Amino acid sequence: MHAKVIIIGSGPAGHTAALYLSRATLKPVLFEGFLANGFAPGGQLTTTTDVENYPGFPEGIMGPVMMEKFREQSSRFGTEIITETISKVDLSSKPFKLWRDGAEEQAFDTADSLIIATGAAAKRLHLPGEDIYWQKGISACAVCDGAVPIFRNKPLAVIGGGDSAAEEALFLTKYGSHVYVIVRRDKLRASKVMANRLLSNPKVTVIWNTIPIECKGDGKLLNLLITKDTKTGEEKELSINGLFYAIGHVPATELVKNQLELDTDGYIMTKPDTTYTSVEGVFAAGDVKDKKYRQAITSAGSGCMAALECERWLSEHFPE
Repeated sequence: MHAKVIIIGSGPAGHTAALYLSRATLKPVLFEGFLANGFAPGGQLTTTTDVENYPGFPEGIMGPVMMEKFREQSSRFGTEIITETISKVDLSSKPFKLWRDGAEEQAFDTADSLIIATGAAAKRLHLPGEDIYWQKGISACAVCDGAVPIFRNKPLAVIGGGDSAAEEALFLTKYGSHVYVIVRRDKLRASKVMANRLLSNPKVTVIWNTIPIECKGDGKLLNLLITKDTKTGEEKELSINGLFYAIGHVPATELVKNQLELDTDGYIMTKPDTTYTSVEGVFAAGDVKDKKYRQAITSAGSGCMAALECERWLSEHFPE
């Protein structure tokens, strides 16, 4: 198969790019993946419950339902959606070559341009009970989930000691009755300004030299965290109704490693204020290039940017 543009990824960035490109009659092909990066088609949002901060849904919307609507809209305008995972690409020459998972030794697909929108995944601790209470009290995004009713005026905890953990904990003080920050060492990795802001907040308690070891609840919602002192080995119970991981994300860039320029954390680097990557004709959108905001709305916005820049690039290099 050959296409003018192939999109890899099926989150807000990928589907927004597909929507714009299909309306521009470029007949995009979108590979939504089959449990790519551990997620169902639709990406990280398929693992969330209520999405309350995406414009246009005043009553909120379930993450999987929202992504199905994205998919329907892409399809409506002519995007070809393929439920397979791209496992290998060759960006060294044009047209770009792509191989599907399980068919690496067979014929490849080609594309004049590519949009990489493979996303990122929050790092998890895989504690006992974590799978039971994921999105039932455990989250990896305070900004996304902190305001939902189950966390309001309840004790909450954040795991991590960097700037992200400090920011998330301070954000959660708007909603929770108290916020505990669990730090495995005896000091924070956060910048001095953020650390001072965190430590001076009366609604925050930092628990030093401590790691979480088990999540417990009533079978429906989280209500207890078992912790362990890293120096004494003492185990304690912490009554909380929300647990937020702030230990980083892993961008899904293994596919383009050593072919596109990545930063030290593995995110795709793009030219400032654009979605242009280090390889001409390849664009990046969404969380795979964004370590700062990581929101559905910003991902959709960068998907729009990638589509417009890709369309312009194609018109310059492949005029009709």
